[in-house]
Amino acid sequence: MSNETERTSPWLIAFRVIFTIAVVLCIGYIFGNSLEVATESSARSQHVMHLFNAVLERVGLGPLSEHTIRKLAHFAEYCLEGLLLTLCLRVYTRRFVRHISWPLLLGLLTAVSDETIQRYVAGRSSQVTDIWIDFAGVVGGMLISLVVLLIVRGITSFYSIKQENRRLRQERDALRRSQQTGSEPCRAERAPARAAHPAAAPPRYAREPFAGPNYAAQPPRQATGTPNQASRGFYENSAENGYSYYEEGKRTL
Repeated sequence: MSNETERTSPWLIAFRVIFTIAVVLCIGYIFGNSLEVATESSARSQHVMHLFNAVLERVGLGPLSEHTIRKLAHFAEYCLEGLLLTLCLRVYTRRFVRHISWPLLLGLLTAVSDETIQRYVAGRSSQVTDIWIDFAGVVGGMLISLVVLLIVRGITSFYSIKQENRRLRQERDALRRSQQTGSEPCRAERAPARAAHPAAAPPRYAREPFAGPNYAAQPPRQATGTPNQASRGFYENSAENGYSYYEEGKRTL
């Protein structure tokens, strides 16, 4: 095994710092809203309610009550927390799906702590239904983050495969060009070597047969019958005329 440690990318370190600070600020914002007294919290809720109702009135929808606005605010801020928790987990590990229980646990712990803080604030109260709404917001934010991560992974995979295919095509074209430009010189260089090689010499059966002492006196027999019989007759005739392939082989060697 190699003793070299894997270097962490500076971009990865930057994302870890950014998302960690974002999670801390989000939780601090939630706890800060819980520490507000009833009058301040109600005034903010009414201000947001007027803004929402003005927008809904333009599109022809009915007005929302202050209670609905407060519950939607709970869901929205915990949805943001669940989103940031999942993204923060992702920048710390690639196998974040195996550790998905950590954002759930931290989101539930934040909701319980939030409602516990409200028990000790003047004019505020804590409810179990608020904990469930907060936890639902955490789950919703985690689902949104998973969808975002899936889309980002698909886009990055598509571009990486595209770049790999482009690189393979370039290598293939370069190989074809090298074969086209280098084939002719290589053949020209190998031609003298092939001519000088013993295998390039004409075969023995193409040479003139050796004329024995009885070659002129006895004419060769006519080859008749099947091809095998004809070839056998040729060899017999050659043997009678003093021609020997064995002797010829010894002479040539």
